[in-house]
Amino acid sequence: MKRNALFMALLLVTALIVFGMSGCQKPAAPDTNRGATSAANANSAKETIDTAAIELELKRIENDFPRVLKEKDTVAVDRVEADDIAVVYRDGTVGSKAQDISDIKSGNLSADSWEVTDMKVNVLNKDAAVVSGRSIIKGGKYKTPDGKTIDASGEIRWIDTFARRNGEWKLVASISTPVPKP
Repeated sequence: MKRNALFMALLLVTALIVFGMSGCQKPAAPDTNRGATSAANANSAKETIDTAAIELELKRIENDFPRVLKEKDTVAVDRVEADDIAVVYRDGTVGSKAQDISDIKSGNLSADSWEVTDMKVNVLNKDAAVVSGRSIIKGGKYKTPDGKTIDASGEIRWIDTFARRNGEWKLVASISTPVPKP
């Protein structure tokens, strides 16, 4: 009996220590991240985005490329492409704004016709959007630095990423891939 009483007393003391210690802990710090996220989400919900105007502007830029190429309008390329653009051409090579301007100015890239079709604009927010589409190129030619001429005719699928910088839409990334003929 003494043994059971001693055991019960020990159990009671242990329980008191454990439960008493839990009351000594500091209260948990408030989760400030949740409040910040909620505030950010509340603010972004208030922001109105004119998706129709953004779509219209980006489609205008994309549909202007055939003219830019035909007229060798490097001023337009300089205005639309970001200085730090990331470009992956249809053959998998990587390019730059300087390369695009050089190829268009010199006539290294040319086409009898360049039709833009199947265009879709995905507005991400007021300052970012992704445009995808297909181009049908007839009589397309590309002169390589070593003087060879490559046939650039056919169809390509492309994705262009735009960011609004200083109030102007800039092409910041572009990738294209050939569509194989059936």
